[in-house]
Amino acid sequence: MPEIGASLREARMRARIDIAEIETATKIRAKYLRALENEEWDLLPGPTFVKTFLRTYAEALGLDAKVLVDEYKLRHERLADSELQPISPRSQATSGWGGRSQGRGPRGPLRAAGGGGGSPRGPVMLVLALLVVGILAAIGFSQGDERDPVAAPPTTPEATTGPAASAQASTGVAATEKPERKPKPRRATLRVLPTGDVNVCLRAVGQGALIDGVLLTAGENSPTYRSSRFTITLGNNAARLRVNGKTFRPPASSRPIGYAFTPTGRRRLPADQQPTCG
Repeated sequence: MPEIGASLREARMRARIDIAEIETATKIRAKYLRALENEEWDLLPGPTFVKTFLRTYAEALGLDAKVLVDEYKLRHERLADSELQPISPRSQATSGWGGRSQGRGPRGPLRAAGGGGGSPRGPVMLVLALLVVGILAAIGFSQGDERDPVAAPPTTPEATTGPAASAQASTGVAATEKPERKPKPRRATLRVLPTGDVNVCLRAVGQGALIDGVLLTAGENSPTYRSSRFTITLGNNAARLRVNGKTFRPPASSRPIGYAFTPTGRRRLPADQQPTCG
């Protein structure tokens, strides 16, 4: 198969299209388009961007985008994936011959310093406690017959109908009352915080396109928008979204990602429901 960059360059030159025209049509910067044609992968933000830009560029030239993306994965992506695998070091508390705890030796818990058996203080204290309980019980039995039973206070109409009863009734009612629920918010808030180059299409109910398919770069944060419902399409996951006061980071994806946000939650959109701009 011919080289990826050569295929893109030859197709563009056959169609007599300038780099500036492709930049306008795809919203991909000219320096990245040239990097694709020259296969200078180090000049691109990362493998996810490479595949997204490569697919968009190929489709704009009428080429088979899947073939070029698969060729890139076969040649360049395996090594990157192996290098990016996280290495989780073993915990020092579980390493070595000591078992799970630093306080255990090779055959069980370490004994106290001094080598000999445990201190006799524990058994002595237990015997003393039992003696004290026995003495108190004996005193209680000897005096139990001499004490007169305590008569229960008589029940009178005043006791059940007086001010005290009314206070108890009112206290009981207050205790069973449920706290008032806070009203649900009617408007959601959304802010786009790019961490790299990302194409963004943001729409809101009754407001149309708030970000009309613009390529944002790291640091080009959007203002905070408010609406009852947002729909957004991201060209990749190089952005954080501040939604309803909480930060959300979309997962990695080689295809555009779409979401719908409301005051009470979010929902991922399938490809045919993602908003389009431009």
